[in-house]
Amino acid sequence: MDKAASTGHSDRCRIVVDTCCDFSPEVAANLDVDILGFPFIIDGEERTDDIWSSMSPKEFYDRMRAGARVSTSAVSLGRYIEFFTECAKEGTPTVYLCFTSALSSSYNSACQAADAVRAEYPNFELYVVDNALPCATGELLALEAVRQRSAGLTAKQLVDWANEAKTYVHGYFTLESFDALAAGGRIPPAAAQLTAKLDVKPELSYDLAGSLSLIGVNRGRKKALKSILKSFRENYVPDRTMPIAIMTADAEKDGDWLEAAVRKEEGCADVTIIRSSVGPTIGSHVGPGMVALAFWGKNRADKASLSDRIARRVRGQ
Repeated sequence: MDKAASTGHSDRCRIVVDTCCDFSPEVAANLDVDILGFPFIIDGEERTDDIWSSMSPKEFYDRMRAGARVSTSAVSLGRYIEFFTECAKEGTPTVYLCFTSALSSSYNSACQAADAVRAEYPNFELYVVDNALPCATGELLALEAVRQRSAGLTAKQLVDWANEAKTYVHGYFTLESFDALAAGGRIPPAAAQLTAKLDVKPELSYDLAGSLSLIGVNRGRKKALKSILKSFRENYVPDRTMPIAIMTADAEKDGDWLEAAVRKEEGCADVTIIRSSVGPTIGSHVGPGMVALAFWGKNRADKASLSDRIARRVRGQ
């Protein structure tokens, strides 16, 4: 298709996510959502995260337990240019809900690529949104974006909606150990060893920018799961039209416990709960045993500190 043909507009909006939101490929295909794969390296072999199409979660996490060296890298500028050029030639207005810029340089690369492609195809609508949401929270935003697209939002309207909606998505998770975070340089190895000896299990979340934040620490796994449930109880706003997501890194029994506990909460008996496995991109950094709960709830911006609110104004949010 030539450039002239690519300048036409369509009523359809193309929604793109990446593997950091751990969106099921089957579900994405059914909902007409594109997925960009992040690269990762395991024991020196570079691969593309295909969300368990070529490797099972158990195989991946068992290799991590056995000491496999795992790392990730950002999506390259060249890959973004290649993909966005394909979108431009196809011509459909495109919205990319990108993994949080607070945890990856991919967002900046995507913005640079988008600028380059828009310069080549000036009439092509292409938007890159910093979702500020790691893991399953990004999946919930994308699922609702699909519903809003079906309700008639244009690409530009969808961008405005996503930037407003993302502060209503909550996510809380715990880890089996800090080993993967230590291996990735995110905490000192000595701290990981100390917490292991004390059987300390964290409850983690993220701030408005998408950076990880420590909510609290617990002695033992079950207390950590109960702490996640408490956070859910305090922040969830019942709405049967919006699903809840539970994700695990080869920790299905704990996921089962959390699902059963959520079902007992008010308004949750019949709500849709999505169960999925944390993919290699996120799994490389959290390690086996992660359990996460994501849901729509109260506006997190309302609880932001004064400093965070000032920062949001500086960023124009």
